[in-house]
Amino acid sequence: MLYTLLMSLLYVQGNVGTLALMVASAAVGGTVQYGYNLAIMNAPTVYIQNFVNETFQERWGIQLEVYEVTLIWTFIVSIFSLGGLTGALVAGPMSIHFGRKKTLLLNNIFLMSSALLAITSQKARSFEMIIISRFLVGINAGVSMNVQPMYFGESAPKHLRGAVSLSSAVFTSFGLVVGQVVGLRELLGCESCWPYLLASNAVPGFFQLLTLPWFPESPRYLLIDRGDKDACLKALRQLRGSEVQRAELDEILQEQAEAEGRRAQQPWELFTDHSIRWQLISVTVLSSAMQLCGNDSIYFYASYIFQEAGISAEHTQYVTIGTGTCEFTACILCNLLIEQQGRRLLLMGGYALMTGWAVVFTVALSFQKVVHWMPYLSMGCIFTYILSFGMGPAGVTGILPTEIFNQTARPAAYMIAGSLMWLNLFIIGMIFPFLYCFVPFGAVCLLTALYIGFFLPETKGKTLSAITNEFNKLNFHEQEATGKRKQAQYQLGEICHSTAL
Repeated sequence: MLYTLLMSLLYVQGNVGTLALMVASAAVGGTVQYGYNLAIMNAPTVYIQNFVNETFQERWGIQLEVYEVTLIWTFIVSIFSLGGLTGALVAGPMSIHFGRKKTLLLNNIFLMSSALLAITSQKARSFEMIIISRFLVGINAGVSMNVQPMYFGESAPKHLRGAVSLSSAVFTSFGLVVGQVVGLRELLGCESCWPYLLASNAVPGFFQLLTLPWFPESPRYLLIDRGDKDACLKALRQLRGSEVQRAELDEILQEQAEAEGRRAQQPWELFTDHSIRWQLISVTVLSSAMQLCGNDSIYFYASYIFQEAGISAEHTQYVTIGTGTCEFTACILCNLLIEQQGRRLLLMGGYALMTGWAVVFTVALSFQKVVHWMPYLSMGCIFTYILSFGMGPAGVTGILPTEIFNQTARPAAYMIAGSLMWLNLFIIGMIFPFLYCFVPFGAVCLLTALYIGFFLPETKGKTLSAITNEFNKLNFHEQEATGKRKQAQYQLGEICHSTAL
């Protein structure tokens, strides 16, 4: 179904079946892993907590307190984020040295190692192996979340750039749904199968290893980074299914000319480059807000949230599937709208709606023991919060670095964006169980919506040069104002001098 939708979306714009297949191949073993590994940790919560407690008793004869088990469990969940942070840091150098496609293929080394540790952890009686496994699969997800949108954005034509890049978010939410379904007690969510559930992420990895080698490298990487024009033209013909449009090739050649003689920038160099100051601020704000809004942490602790909202334990796992389905549906709708409504409206509208639902959810939690229908309102707020997130922030945030940074700065920009995303996910993952309201998340959403409204230009359908010119109005605003003041003072001096004569 997902592949059919993607094919129909892309094919109407031309014969780009190869591009659609490439997107499916890269994403199934790529950003699907992020959503999938967020979701599968919810089902075996009790079983892994019991396993941790049993391990302590067997080794040291210690009966852990409830808060101690919860703390260890929280660390097992959140170590995924530290792995993602590591993956984000290595993604830039890997994508420069190996290329976008080969980086995605090599990334499966972390995934397969993680699956091996997970499936043998119970027999080895070692919860530490689960921790290492989660760290390794986090590295895999961190690399994928950075390199895959870069690969898609550099491979897609301008009129499809947003939709193709946004497919990363569609596949992420698809991974959430699949992870929630596979985690049902009737499938792999039972007590005897939880090691297989944690190791099941190897299946999409095998799919990518078998299919992605058949597709070309990013054309922009081949021409700008490698200087191989013939390989670039061959890749473009394969991805477009026809002869290359002159306008598209001219745009890539223009970017190559602008990057000529310049090496790929390091992350710390972006902080001192005034020509991309507001691009960097925008990526920093939006990447941080994507996790500080608290949406992804809902999947870590879905059972806790729905129990707090008054849902019975036996029905929680089925209700949880609805959260992933909700975001999946919203991301598909966002994919259909992004090239018509633009990035800015979807982002600002998503965060504005999330602000309102966060306030309503907090009020509902406060009165759910007083008013009998409040638990239903609480559950409804969770779904609408996720729906609002999927309609904009979930997908649009990931494509911005591709659209607003040039080829030499793009890998470093993704490293910074990915590092912030994973670091904030770790922080929120650690403190989320101890928060009893959504007001802090609502405040983050409100401030982000205001920033987008005042400072973020629209990027839909624009070339990199046009987008850069939009940002230059902010980057060099002070210099222009200073220059005008100096010019005005100089002219005033001439008039005074003339009058004196």
